Amino acid sequence: MCGIVGYIGKNGAKDILLDGLSKLEYRGYDSAGISVLNKKITTVKAKGQLKNLVSKCEKVDLNGNVGIGHTRWATHGEPSDINSHPHLSMSGKISVVHNGIIENYEELKSNLIKDGVKFVSETDTEVLPHLIEKNYNGDLLDAVIKTTKALKGSYALGIISEDEPDKIIAVRKDSPLIVGLGNGENFIASDIPAILKHTKEVYLLNDNEFVILKKDSVKLVDFDKNEIKRDVYKVDFDDTAAQKGGFDHFMIKEIYEQPQAIKSTLNARVAKGEKIVLDNIGADDLKDISRVFIVACGTAYHAGLVGKTAIERLSGIPVDVDIASEFRYRNPILDKNTLVMVISQSGETADTLAALRLAKEHGCKTFAITNVVGSSVSREADFVFYTHAGPEIAVASTKAYITQLIALYIFALYMAQDKNYVEKSVLEDVKSELLTLPEKVKEALKTDDAAKKIADDIYKETDIFYLGRGLDYAVAMEGSLKLKEISYIHSEPYAGGELKHGPIALIEKGTVVIALNTNNELKGKMESNIKEVVTRGAYIVGILPEGFTDIGESYDKIIKIPDTIPLLAPVTAVVPLQLLSYYVAIKKGCNVDKPRNLAKSVTVE
Repeated sequence: MCGIVGYIGKNGAKDILLDGLSKLEYRGYDSAGISVLNKKITTVKAKGQLKNLVSKCEKVDLNGNVGIGHTRWATHGEPSDINSHPHLSMSGKISVVHNGIIENYEELKSNLIKDGVKFVSETDTEVLPHLIEKNYNGDLLDAVIKTTKALKGSYALGIISEDEPDKIIAVRKDSPLIVGLGNGENFIASDIPAILKHTKEVYLLNDNEFVILKKDSVKLVDFDKNEIKRDVYKVDFDDTAAQKGGFDHFMIKEIYEQPQAIKSTLNARVAKGEKIVLDNIGADDLKDISRVFIVACGTAYHAGLVGKTAIERLSGIPVDVDIASEFRYRNPILDKNTLVMVISQSGETADTLAALRLAKEHGCKTFAITNVVGSSVSREADFVFYTHAGPEIAVASTKAYITQLIALYIFALYMAQDKNYVEKSVLEDVKSELLTLPEKVKEALKTDDAAKKIADDIYKETDIFYLGRGLDYAVAMEGSLKLKEISYIHSEPYAGGELKHGPIALIEKGTVVIALNTNNELKGKMESNIKEVVTRGAYIVGILPEGFTDIGESYDKIIKIPDTIPLLAPVTAVVPLQLLSYYVAIKKGCNVDKPRNLAKSVTVE
């Protein structure tokens, strides 16, 4: 949500800023802008796609070696050129980009208006350049520090000033920001892909850390201007990992990267006949855990629902799964024997971070599953599990979700291996089958053609239903979300047994129902539920294992997936649902990688 890029160095800032912003489009945005400093600050902003900004920049003299850029996802004020970032002070001498929300901006704005400041936008962000200018007394860093002390909310800031043209000041609190280290040039950005073309060496900032960037130096300080020493983090993937690699879209590329992503997640953690190994967790660290909370949002929440079943079934430890935005407000019962597990692809999800911090306040042990090394959740949690899926650029998550599932299965096996809740042979069977999943997901990708043909039949629908029982219901929730996210078709997931309690009233002739039926133990029950909608005229698309043969005549179309044990079936079953959503969106002409109104990393509550 929102993207920041900043550059100071020996090269032209404009092209570096625009290229960096293009690498952050996946975060979601509705407008963009840049400020370039060359004695004077020149600012260009445009509503809509980045190409609109690029076009406007071609008509303006933007020579200069210092600048900041921004892609905005509107919170305060509608998308417009005026509400776009960067925002300027009244004199035009200070320019600011901001990711986050200033919660007390109305009070600050009211006071500034009393001082004679004239506001031109509807944003919360515009208070920042005005307040910095008010606090400026010859030292930009001092003015920024004084300003941030007056703020309530979340922010990552990049600031430039005509009075101090040799530097960029940056700071973060509860919103992501990194520093890129170059040779005669330095960078700030919301995420690594924005600067990966230029450097693989970065500083990962913590909250309330200020940065003074000059072309030949970077200095980190705290509120008292005490210098902070920080190890350099070396990025272990290259720029090509964040490119489409011959695929039409990032989403389909990332769907096809899932077998390798699973391998990378399993690597060095799972092996036949050996104990599960988790990074930096000692034998006694989790032995007293009597309860687990899994806290996440969206797709990660759906992964958590699968994880609940896996952990409870294998280890006997009770698990609650909470939507992160609701977790704090129900006053959960937490203590030192509770493990709070947070799941976040980006590691910067605001609600998930808030839940993590609440857990730590209550003395709980905390465990993070994330794909981003050095992200906020990874640094704040007691323990971290990196999924190693590689960069996920498409807003709709695919390989991050499937590796979250793998991480949860590994964690379940880890917690079970010394508890004797189930037979050791059962754990070994699960482990052995887990190791086959990269190849089985490769096989599941062969449903591509079938998914494409079914998409041709259903893409004009306005309502689609997903059904499943047990873990199939959790997968149905994820499949339904994928369809909503990228095709804008209204869809709803239901547990098969819940149909008769209300939703069946919505079924009429021709209603499309995607029915997952992967568990042999629940097969008969699920087929009865399917018949209930068939008799009311529904069009049924079935997702079934290859081993299911006596399936009757309830299905209009069937997609067969590789056989696996029911506990692990969500991994193979989700693949055709991802493909189906993708091809439906393509047929509708939707922007698959950057769906409307959505952001990859939701960094505000």
